[in-house]
Amino acid sequence: MLNIPDIVTKSELDEYFRTISANIKRIRIERSMSQLEVALSIGQKSSGFYANAENYAHDKKFNLEHLYKLSKLFDVEVESFFKSITD
Repeated sequence: MLNIPDIVTKSELDEYFRTISANIKRIRIERSMSQLEVALSIGQKSSGFYANAENYAHDKKFNLEHLYKLSKLFDVEVESFFKSITD
């Protein structure tokens, strides 16, 4: 049996996704947009998934397509979603 080491821990991944979600939420609020407006703009039919992903609830997270669309909508570089909260 192959013994593959863990590259990252669950808590590291959680922190990574929380950072992305927090940055998206901060930028959305700075743009004075509602969750529903943003969700519809990126192709979601309702705000449910978007709200869960933005709050990293129920293990929901944004995928690469979402991040690309959000960067276009917010007129920011995709990299801005990955910046540490303390930056």
